[in-house]
Amino acid sequence: MSAPVRDSQTAALIAVEDAHLAHNYHPLPVVITRGEGAWVTDVEGKRYLDLLSAYSALNFGHSHPAILAAARDQLDRLTLTSRAYHNDRLAPFAQALADLAGKDMVLPMNTGAEAVETGIKVARAWGYRVKGIAPDAATVVVAHGNFHGRTTTIVGFSDDPDAREGFGPFAPGFVHVPFGDAAALAAAIDENTAAVLLEPIQGEAGVVIPPEGYLREVRQITRERGVLMIADEIQSGLGRVGTTFACDREQVVPDVYLLGKALGGGILPLSAVVADADVLGVIRPGEHGSTFGGNPLAAAVGLQVVEMLASGEFQTRAAALGQHLETKLAEFAGRGVTAVRVAGLWAGIDIDPARGTGREVAERLLARGVLVKDTHGQTIRIAPPLVVRATELDWALEQLRVVLAG
Repeated sequence: MSAPVRDSQTAALIAVEDAHLAHNYHPLPVVITRGEGAWVTDVEGKRYLDLLSAYSALNFGHSHPAILAAARDQLDRLTLTSRAYHNDRLAPFAQALADLAGKDMVLPMNTGAEAVETGIKVARAWGYRVKGIAPDAATVVVAHGNFHGRTTTIVGFSDDPDAREGFGPFAPGFVHVPFGDAAALAAAIDENTAAVLLEPIQGEAGVVIPPEGYLREVRQITRERGVLMIADEIQSGLGRVGTTFACDREQVVPDVYLLGKALGGGILPLSAVVADADVLGVIRPGEHGSTFGGNPLAAAVGLQVVEMLASGEFQTRAAALGQHLETKLAEFAGRGVTAVRVAGLWAGIDIDPARGTGREVAERLLARGVLVKDTHGQTIRIAPPLVVRATELDWALEQLRVVLAG
């Protein structure tokens, strides 16, 4: 049961939402009206430290001045043309993002799920047109515990019953293997395999980090077997784990990056498929598109984000603060916490059931001015904006200590 909502304005707004919005989310009982840096303010004037960052879409914090400036400047000039015409912001953005990823080409979309769907289409087209797979026979290997979005195709290869049940029939063509098991992945590849699609770190599953060397093995297997390696870096990429991409942790370069969330700077939806020309070049005019994909407003914001990442400042900050976070979280072992997984400024914390569910802990933290979100029952995730200070992290963890002790 959710914590009671006592503030009248908050309660009134939540009641309107409950009456008029589809109940596809179960948000914490707080109504946010402003945000700056790592902090947000609710309609009652109470401030909270945001340790979720909109599931990593706010890597650079709320209202980052450079990103806001890029958006405001573009708003006064041009916001949308569709891809029926060229616009002057798209080429610089595509070149900068391709350079950041060390690739040739970019296919811009809007949401993360669109990037995943696009990656699947590209992989199938590559399988037929380059690898020579028989028509309609291409398969993609995916991992148990994955979360790649919520379209019907994507939930069809999820093993989360909440995502799947009641939404079939599902598209065929996906083969499941255990996450982190390179031998199982190798055994699943055959002559019809076009690609392996993986999250380098599984975010929705609770920040699940594969064994050291797993990504390198996947890269070797896919290269040797003539299969594309597609890395879904929508949550894990763009500075979150202390490197530009999570694959960088093992010095691995996949064939295809799927990017989103933080690419839009916390201002608007922006996603992209990034790959070399021998992969993305298989898509022909008319085969894929989006009215808003590559719009000049998103491209201007995305270019600013890429330029900020190119400096390396945010990656360095996330790595240093991540070490600090990991050291502090280690003190919780056996004190209301059964396991902790940390990668940069990203952590999954498994709560001892004796101290409550993940949801209950998140609600208690909310009452103390800290925003986190639960997943899969007993886990809470921490993903603060990369602009957070060490002292702010320490304060938040002290609130967690009090909550777990109580």
